[in-house]
Amino acid sequence: MKKIIVFGGVVVLLFVLLAFITSYQNQQQSEGNPFEKDSLASETIDQLDDPLYQNIILPEDLADRINNKEDVTVYFYSGQCEFCNMASSLLVPKAEEMGVDLQLYNILEFPQGWDDYQIEGTPVVVHFENGEEQAKIEGLHDEEAYEIFYEQVVLKD
Repeated sequence: MKKIIVFGGVVVLLFVLLAFITSYQNQQQSEGNPFEKDSLASETIDQLDDPLYQNIILPEDLADRINNKEDVTVYFYSGQCEFCNMASSLLVPKAEEMGVDLQLYNILEFPQGWDDYQIEGTPVVVHFENGEEQAKIEGLHDEEAYEIFYEQVVLKD
């Protein structure tokens, strides 16, 4: 009986230690991040150094741009969305190639975006003009579809 109690105590202690180490590592990796948050989802931490996920826009910045009636093109994504991970490798490089200033809004870290911008699913790219939503492309598409969206909606001049 004594051995079981000691063994159980060691197992509980190991789980507590593992939880502490994981939390500490997440906090260390989250410091100085572009999301200005103390802790981040592990999927977001994995993307911090990924060149596809560098043009981050924060909720306050997006709200300011919309309130100031600026034009802005925003990619709403989540690191937990497998379709977002596939779409990012197509639509982000295509935006860079075409000179589109695509802002990335991490809806995993800022879930208020679902309601604030009536996002029904990810991935989705929304183009705002004069502070109003003008067009969007939802779901995973091929590179050509993103190119057409950028040409016809964002770069239409």
